Amino acid sequence: MAATSLSPLITSPTLKTLPNPTQPKTNDSSQTASLKYCKNVTELKKLHCQFTKQGLIHQVSTITKLISTCTEMGSLDGLLYAKDIFNQFRQDNQNDGTLFMYNSLIRGYSSIGLGNEAICLYLEMLSLGISPDKYTFPFLLSACTKISASAEGFQVHGSVIKMGFQTDVFILNSLIHFYAECGEIVLVRKMFDKMTERNVVSWTTLICGYARWGFGKEAVDLFFQMVDEGTRPNSVTMVCVISACAKLKDLELGERVCGYIGELGVKVNTLMVNALVDMYMKCGAFDTAKQLFDECGEKNLVLCNTIMSNYVREGMPREALGILDEMLGQRLMPDRVTVLSTISACAQLGSILWGKCCHGYVLRNGLERWDSISNALIDMYMKCGKQEMACSVFDHMENKTVVTWNSLIAGYVRNGDVGSAWEVFHNMPESDLISWNTIISALVQESMFKEAVELFRVMQNEGIKSDRVTMVSIASACGYLGALDVAKWIHAYIKKNKVPCDIRLNTALVDMFARCGDPLSAMEIFNNMKKRDVSAWTAAIGAMAMEGNGERAIALFNKMLRQGVKPDGVVFVGLLTACSHGGLVEQGRNLFRSMKSVHGISPQIVHYGCVVDILGRAGLLEEALDLIKNMPTKPNDVIWGSFLAACRIHRNVDMAGYAVERIEELASDKTGIQVLLSNIYASSGKWTDVAKVRLQLKEKGARKVPGSSSVEINGEIHEFTCGDESHPEMIHITPMLDEMHCRVRAAGHAPDLSNALVNVDEQEKEYLLGRHSEKLAMAFGLISTNKGMPIRVVKNLRICSDCHSFAKLVSKIYDREIIVRDNNRFHFFQRGVCSCNDYW
Repeated sequence: MAATSLSPLITSPTLKTLPNPTQPKTNDSSQTASLKYCKNVTELKKLHCQFTKQGLIHQVSTITKLISTCTEMGSLDGLLYAKDIFNQFRQDNQNDGTLFMYNSLIRGYSSIGLGNEAICLYLEMLSLGISPDKYTFPFLLSACTKISASAEGFQVHGSVIKMGFQTDVFILNSLIHFYAECGEIVLVRKMFDKMTERNVVSWTTLICGYARWGFGKEAVDLFFQMVDEGTRPNSVTMVCVISACAKLKDLELGERVCGYIGELGVKVNTLMVNALVDMYMKCGAFDTAKQLFDECGEKNLVLCNTIMSNYVREGMPREALGILDEMLGQRLMPDRVTVLSTISACAQLGSILWGKCCHGYVLRNGLERWDSISNALIDMYMKCGKQEMACSVFDHMENKTVVTWNSLIAGYVRNGDVGSAWEVFHNMPESDLISWNTIISALVQESMFKEAVELFRVMQNEGIKSDRVTMVSIASACGYLGALDVAKWIHAYIKKNKVPCDIRLNTALVDMFARCGDPLSAMEIFNNMKKRDVSAWTAAIGAMAMEGNGERAIALFNKMLRQGVKPDGVVFVGLLTACSHGGLVEQGRNLFRSMKSVHGISPQIVHYGCVVDILGRAGLLEEALDLIKNMPTKPNDVIWGSFLAACRIHRNVDMAGYAVERIEELASDKTGIQVLLSNIYASSGKWTDVAKVRLQLKEKGARKVPGSSSVEINGEIHEFTCGDESHPEMIHITPMLDEMHCRVRAAGHAPDLSNALVNVDEQEKEYLLGRHSEKLAMAFGLISTNKGMPIRVVKNLRICSDCHSFAKLVSKIYDREIIVRDNNRFHFFQRGVCSCNDYW
C-alpha cells in the first residue's frame, strides 16, 4: 500500500491545462535524433554535454526528449538522471515543467515498480495546477496496481469520472487491470459490461483477471465469447487462456483453445510455447509437452525451467535432470529456479552425489543467499539421510525463516527422529500452522496419541487457527485413543470454526467415531458427504466391521458398486474383517473369490489372512490349513499367527503345534506369537511347555506386553494395567470391584480360570482374574459417572472370555451400557447381552 494520500484529487484547486501533451515542434530534431541510439546512461550523459555546448539545453523540446529517453531505459539510474534533468530545467527556467515531462517520469517510475514515487510526482503535478490528460491515468493506475495501492487507485477512478475520461477505452482498460489485480472480479465484470467500446486489451485484461483468481472456466468461456463477437486475440490473450486450461487440468478444453492459434493466425512466440508446454504437462500429456519443447527453435531459460519444474512436481526427477543436461549443452546458465528444481529432483532420487554437485554450484555462484535454495538443500540432505549436512546448511544460514525451521522439522520427522524434531519445534523463534501440523502429525505417526491431542489444546490456547490438515491428524489420534468425549469436541470445533471438510477430513471423522464406538455418528457423517471416494466407503465399511455388523458392511459395498465406485484391495480387507466378526463364512468365501474373477484384484497376503481368520473363528481349522498350504505365495508369520489364534479359541493343541513349527521355520522373532503359544499351553494346563516358551522369550530379551485398559472420564483418559493398584482412586475402586464380584457371583457367574495363565492355585488364579485391567476400568467407570451413563473401555489386547461374561452381567445388574474396544473389534454390552453374540 502506498504511503501517500491522494486527497488533493478531491480538494485540488482549479487546474490549468497546459498545451502540448506531445512534444513541441522545433527545428532541433536533427541534433537530438541521436538520443534514440543511446543504450545506457553513460552514453546519454555524453550527448547531454554536447547539447549543453550547442546551447540546446534551454529548449523545452530537448529537455523533453532527454527525460523521455532516460525513462525509456527502464533503469533506476536512468530515472534518477531524468529527475535531475527535470529539476535543473525547472530551476534554470523558473518553469513548472510540462505535462509531457511529468507523464514520462510517472511512466518511468511505474515501469520499474516504484509506485509511491510515481504517485508523489502526480501529486506534485496537481499541486502546481497542471491538469492530467488521458495519458497520465494509465501510467498512474499501473503504479497503483504494482504496489497494491487499492485506496489510491479508487481515488484515481474518482478523478477519471470527475474529469470526464470514463469513456476512454485505454483508461478503462487500465482500471479493469487495476481492479482485477485487486481481486474485485465482480466490479471488473460490471465495468467491462458497461463499456461501449472494447478492444483486444479489454478482453485480455478481463480474461487474465478471471484466470488469476481461480475462475479458469469463466476465463475460457470469455475467450470463446470474445472470438464469437469478432475480436481477434493476440499472443497475450492466448497465453492467459492456455494458462487457465492448465489450472483446470482440462486437456480437451486446452486443445480446443489451441485450435484457434492457427485458425485466427495468432503469431506463436516463446511465451506461448512456454504456456503450451506448461498446460500439456499439468494435464498429464508429457509426451506432447516434450515434443513441443524439442521442436522449439529458441529455447530459453524460462521454457527449460517450466518443463523441469513440472517434471519434478509430477515425480519424474530423471526427466528433469535430462532437461538440465540439454540446457548445459546449449550453454544456458542455470538460475535459482533451475537450481531449485534440480535440488528437488536430487531429493526425489535420493542422490547425494548429484545433490552435492548442486550444493557446489550454489556456493560457486553465490545462490546460498536465497532462502528458498538453502531450504531446498536442507530438504534434499534430509531425504538423502544426511542429517548432519542438513544441519550444517541450517547453521550457516544468516536469515532463517519459518520455512527453514519447518524444513528441518519435516526432515527429522521423515527420518523417524521425533525427539530432534520436537526439540527444534520448541526452539523456533516463531512458528506457523505448518510447524504445528508437522509436529502433531509426527506424534500421531509415532503412536503418541495423547501427546498429539494435548499439543492441539496448547495450539488452541496460543490462538493458532487449525485447518483440515490439523484436524485429520487429531481425528486420527482421537480415534486410536477411543475417546468419544474428545471426538465430539473435535467435531463441534470443526463446525464452530467452519473448518472446510473435504473427502479426506470427512473420512477421518467417520473412522474416528467408528473407533470411538459411535457408529451412528460415523454413519451420519458418511451419509451427509456430498462426494465419496473409495476411502470414504472403506471407512464406513470398517465402522460396520468394528461393530460386528457384517450384513450392513456387505450392503454398503453393494451400494458402492451401484454408484460406480471401483473397489480396491483395502476395501476388501474391511469387508472380509466384517465377515469374520459377524461369522459370515459363506459370504466371506464369495467375496474372496470375487476379488479376482469379478473385480480384477489379485488377493494379497493380508486378504488370505482375513479368510484364515474367518474360517478359524468358525472352527473350520482343516479348511483354513488347506487354504494356507495352497496359497500362491509363501505364508508369513502373520498368517500362521492368525491360524494359531484360532487354534487357541478352539483349544486345538496339535494344530497349534504344527503352526508353531512353521513359524519357527520362518525364524520369526515376534513376541506376540510366542506369547500366544504360551497361552495355548497354559489354557491346556501344559505348564512345562509354558515354562519352555517363556524361558525362550526371556533368553531373547523379549517381554510380554501387559494387558491394559483405559476409560475416559470428563475428557480425561485413565489407564489401568492388569494387577496394578497404583491409580490414585484405588481406595475407592477396590470396594467397588469387590461389590461387583459379589453381585455377579450371585447372578450365577463362575470365573473361567483357564484365562488365568499362570501356574498357581485356584484361589490365586481367581484373584488375578478379578484384577484384569478391563474389570478395573469398569469399576472406576461405575464410581466416576452418573447412573445410566455408558462406560467406554479401550483394551490393548483381545478381551478374555471371563471378562466378556463378567461385562455382560455388570451391564444387566447396574443397568449400564458398557462399550469395550479390544484390539480387534467393539463389544456393546447392554442388559446382559453383547453385540457380538458371543462370537469373537
